[in-house]
Amino acid sequence: MTTISYVISKLLWFVLRPGTFALILALIGLVLMWRGRRWGRWPLAAGLGFFVMVIVTPIGGLMLIPLEERFARPANPPAHVDGVIILGGAVDQNLTEARGIPALNGAAERMTEAVVLARRYPDARIVFTGGQGSLIHGGLTEADVARALWTAMGLDQARVTYESESRNTHQNAVLSRALINPAPGETWLLVTSASHMPRSVGVFREAGFPIVPWPVNYRTGRSLAALYDAPFPERIGQFEGALREWVGLTAYWLMGRTDAVFPAP
Repeated sequence: MTTISYVISKLLWFVLRPGTFALILALIGLVLMWRGRRWGRWPLAAGLGFFVMVIVTPIGGLMLIPLEERFARPANPPAHVDGVIILGGAVDQNLTEARGIPALNGAAERMTEAVVLARRYPDARIVFTGGQGSLIHGGLTEADVARALWTAMGLDQARVTYESESRNTHQNAVLSRALINPAPGETWLLVTSASHMPRSVGVFREAGFPIVPWPVNYRTGRSLAALYDAPFPERIGQFEGALREWVGLTAYWLMGRTDAVFPAP
C-alpha cells in the first residue's frame, strides 16, 4: 500500500534530515567561499553550527524526553491481556535478505519484548504489523523478518498474526484494527519505542482501537551525565529521531490521523 503522502515524506526526509541538510549547507558555503563569494560564509556557518550545537548541548536528548515520558507502562500491569501489538521499525529486511539471517536495528527491544510478553501472558495473541518501510527495498517485508526471528526464538507461530501491507504508523493502526477486529472490553498492549508512543497512541485512538501503551527502547536518562554520555553519531540520531516525531505528530494531526497534536494519557 503506497500513498502520495508516504512517498513525499520519504523524499523530503532524505534531503531535509538535519545531519544531511547541514552537511549540504556547509558544502555549498565552502564552494561559494572558494569561488570568492563572501556570503558563502553564512551557509557554511549554519551547517557547521548545527554540528557544534549537537556536540556542545544535549539538545537531542532534551527533545526526546517529553516524547519518551508522555506515556508510561501501567503501574499495575493488566492481569489479563487479550493481545499484544508489535509495531514494525525494528528489523532490517534488506540486510536480512543479503545475509540470510534476521537483522535488527536500534529498536530491537520491540522484538524481544514480544517474546517476554508472550511468556508472561500465555493466552494472549501476538500481532506484528509492518510491511515495507523504505522506498527502495527487496522482496522481504518486515513481517517476513519477524516471522523468521520469532520462529528461531521458539515463539509458537499459532499464536502470531502478521500484517505485512502497512508502510507507516497510520496504516499500522488501520490495517491492524481491520485484521484483528477487537471486541469491546478486550485488553490489547501496544509495543513500540517510547519516543514513538505518543503518535502511535493518537493514531490507534483515531482508528477506534483502544490500547494500553507498553513503551520500550528508551534512549534518554534523567541525569545530566546520561544526556551527555551518548557519542556524537548517536546524539545526531537522537536529534533527528526527535525532530521526525515532532514533525510527524504535527503532520498527522493536520491530516486528521490523530486525535490531538500531542496525545496525552
